[in-house]
Amino acid sequence: MLERRRKLWGWGYESRQAPPDEVEQIARGAREQLGFEPAEVEHPPRLEDIELPSPRLEPPAALAPICTSEPYERVTHAYGKAYRDLVRALRGRFDNPPDVVAYPRDEAELEQVLDWCSSAGAAAIPYGGGTSVVGGVEPRVPQAAAVTIDLGRLDRVLDIDPVSRAARIQAGATGPALEQQLKEHGLTLRHYPQSFEYSTLGGWIATRAGGHFATLQTHIDDFVESIRALTPSGVWESRRLPGSGAGPSPDRMLIGSEGILGVITEAWVRVQEAPRFKVSASVSFARFAEGAEAVRALAQSGLYPSNCRLLDPGEAALTGASRDGALLVLGFESADHDLEPWMARAEELCRDFGGESRRKGSGEGTWRDAFVGAPYLRDHLIAAGILAETFETAITWDRFDGFVAEVRERAATALGPEGRLTCRLTHAYPDGAAPYFTVLAPARRGSELEQWDEIKAAASEAIESAGGTITPHHAVGRDHRPWYDRQRPDPFAEALRAAKAAVDPKGILNPGVLVDP
Repeated sequence: MLERRRKLWGWGYESRQAPPDEVEQIARGAREQLGFEPAEVEHPPRLEDIELPSPRLEPPAALAPICTSEPYERVTHAYGKAYRDLVRALRGRFDNPPDVVAYPRDEAELEQVLDWCSSAGAAAIPYGGGTSVVGGVEPRVPQAAAVTIDLGRLDRVLDIDPVSRAARIQAGATGPALEQQLKEHGLTLRHYPQSFEYSTLGGWIATRAGGHFATLQTHIDDFVESIRALTPSGVWESRRLPGSGAGPSPDRMLIGSEGILGVITEAWVRVQEAPRFKVSASVSFARFAEGAEAVRALAQSGLYPSNCRLLDPGEAALTGASRDGALLVLGFESADHDLEPWMARAEELCRDFGGESRRKGSGEGTWRDAFVGAPYLRDHLIAAGILAETFETAITWDRFDGFVAEVRERAATALGPEGRLTCRLTHAYPDGAAPYFTVLAPARRGSELEQWDEIKAAASEAIESAGGTITPHHAVGRDHRPWYDRQRPDPFAEALRAAKAAVDPKGILNPGVLVDP
């Protein structure tokens, strides 16, 4: 059905794609607001105009009912959603599409697909919602052929433990699908990454995805009880426990493994009652630095706000959340108790750093709407010839000020005088925070990929050399590999290669990600 067909490029479904005249209007308004010169708006390709290389293999007869090499399926599984992915797709350029897309309906069929890939020497690329922004699902592989394994048919909540408040959920369940099923039991997972609408539980686990909670349960790691995965060498399933000190964790080894050790099929995750008490406010600061000091105080206070996102003046203005300095979006939620004392103390802490709090008429709702709509807006920006991308990191508080200043300076230099660079803090910890940068600049038409490479390299070099992480919650994929290789200890890299060789002796699982065979 049209409602469920993904766009050939960009974010979302075909039915939600704006008509050309609306795209033109949005594009003109965006360039004017950013102060960029007018530019022609590009229009996406038609499927019949896209040229794809012929598939290099065919599935065996037993797997034919769940496999396809139809052009639409190959195109929509060729890329994630990074800027460089969207630019190439907008131009109808699909250099490395999968040869076959497989849709296993259960573990038995998944096992058959893996056996086939192994015997055929084909790369096997696990695919959840296709929202990777780091090249994690693109079939840029050394193998002669690639099979993308779409887990979308494994999308059910299989079991509920109301006593322990946990649920067993299949890996292909998207955010809305699993929340709808949990709601029938009065429960929720409450893990809301920006990609929530399309990304999946298995994808969140495989990429160590960050969610909407700014403190405490900031990443999917904090919800996982146990994981089950299929590898070319057998089943990998951990014992379901609330915690364990029995050696290195088999769960933690799969969390963040990005599909190189096995295909995650299901997991037990901690769930909770839907919150009945919520309180929110926005706090204005004259300067970003003062807001960051307040965020540190909040993170070290033991109050644990659910939302504690600090927008610098540029980000606050661009999203329409505030025209007056930096803005802290602050919130608490609970299914158990009133939160007014927590908020009152948080506001008191913010006042210590010059913060001015507002409960009603705040910019929180405006920023939230802009946050949810950002992926859709980015499609229009790219069509309008605007380079729109983000990069993120995390750093300890003792290095925070100098670190952010250095990253800003080096990224701004690469952007050029017309570029715009903004920053927000997405997650706050007692010992540090996660700065998240947005870059906007007039695209160099025809050289967007080279322009992106320059900016990405400048920002990543600044992050790595100043001691930050190359990614706090967007995974490594293929795009972050050069800096990830420098961040991790060499003995760990050797250990990871050995682990992959043990469970994936032919190196078919998502080759090129995290380690080389």
